[in-house]
Amino acid sequence: MPSRPAQPWPLVALFTVGYLAAYMLPTTVDRLDSGLALSATAAGSIGTALLLSSAAAGFLLASHVHRVGPRRLARAGLLLCAAGYGTAALSHSIPVVVAGAVVGGFGSGTATTVAATGIAAERDPHRVSTMGLLGVSALAGAVYLTVPHLGPGHGQPLGALALTALLVWPLAGRLTAPGSSGPQQTGGTGRLPHARSGLVLAVGILLWSLAQNALWGVSGRIGLGQAHLTEVTVGAVFAIALGAGLLGVMGASVLGARLGRALPIGGGTALIAGCIVLSASASGLGTFATGEIAWNVLYPIVLSYLLGLSASLDRSGRWAVLVGSASSLGTAAGPLAGSLLAAWAGFPTMGTILAASLLAITLPLTAVARHTSGHPILPVAVRRRGATSTTVVAAATATPDPQIVEIPLDTPPTPRAAYDTAGPQHAAER
Repeated sequence: MPSRPAQPWPLVALFTVGYLAAYMLPTTVDRLDSGLALSATAAGSIGTALLLSSAAAGFLLASHVHRVGPRRLARAGLLLCAAGYGTAALSHSIPVVVAGAVVGGFGSGTATTVAATGIAAERDPHRVSTMGLLGVSALAGAVYLTVPHLGPGHGQPLGALALTALLVWPLAGRLTAPGSSGPQQTGGTGRLPHARSGLVLAVGILLWSLAQNALWGVSGRIGLGQAHLTEVTVGAVFAIALGAGLLGVMGASVLGARLGRALPIGGGTALIAGCIVLSASASGLGTFATGEIAWNVLYPIVLSYLLGLSASLDRSGRWAVLVGSASSLGTAAGPLAGSLLAAWAGFPTMGTILAASLLAITLPLTAVARHTSGHPILPVAVRRRGATSTTVVAAATATPDPQIVEIPLDTPPTPRAAYDTAGPQHAAER
């Protein structure tokens, strides 16, 4: 049996490094604002540049992980994270801070690219993605609780990103060398499979992430200005919401493939739309806290299924990387979109527009999930041909997908001579 391309824990660690910058964006931007005496717009622009650099890394490196090698690329990404974020944390020169954030962001995107490629080749991509979301949620929550006690300045959150990259560095050496994983390592430079489904998913998750982060970017202002809460109360609501997000991640892990992908993605997105309307129209603690906490429970559940869906489209991991990079673009544009919508129409109308956008993309996202369910991409397939029926069954080199439904052939058993073994080129055959 061929070995897997990487052990789960190094992939989970890389996933955590890659996603941590986005999870810490609110506190990073706030500290840049106060620590460097920047305007809110200027500080937000640095955060946007960081995330755009991260997305660019994914788009540029999606097809090169296997050629360059996961170990080498992961180490390069971790070095860029440590050097970029570390330099930005120690400097008070705005051009140096901007350059450091961009370099660190590219390192984060590189780590995410390697992690997504490895996770896509795992036997259970959804499980490993969920473990990664659990890791980054827990670490981000710990940083949010710790940073306020370390004094003022912009260096603490950026330093935490650099330190995390250094701590993960030893695990990069445990990634399996390229070429040792069998058939799933091939095909990383050919034509992308399921191009239409992948493109719909990439565009959908870009808009999905934009809507989420448009609300997140103005949630503090909603709590303070519209719900008339104190800063301490708003902070407490956010802390509880982040804790609830951990419950959501664990819930996604427990659910696994029991409900398929279409129901969690479609139903979860529709519920998130309702939470956005509730939070954006909040006029007091009850509605504000309910909307924010429920939203943070649902968000990681749906995200884990979207990531698992992208991994299932291509075992070489290219769609997982491209979809993740599209999500980063949405994350980067979200706060600006939320601010512009809120300034133009007010928070309640902003929430209605964002919710309507989410509902509009629910149908295509659900359609992609339904279309690909039960059609896993396996490294090897064995084709059994009969007089009137043809089916493809998983070979012993892959773990069966729990969504596969066995369909009995309607012809008598075919003589053994009629069997033939298909090569890797049939792995994605429907």
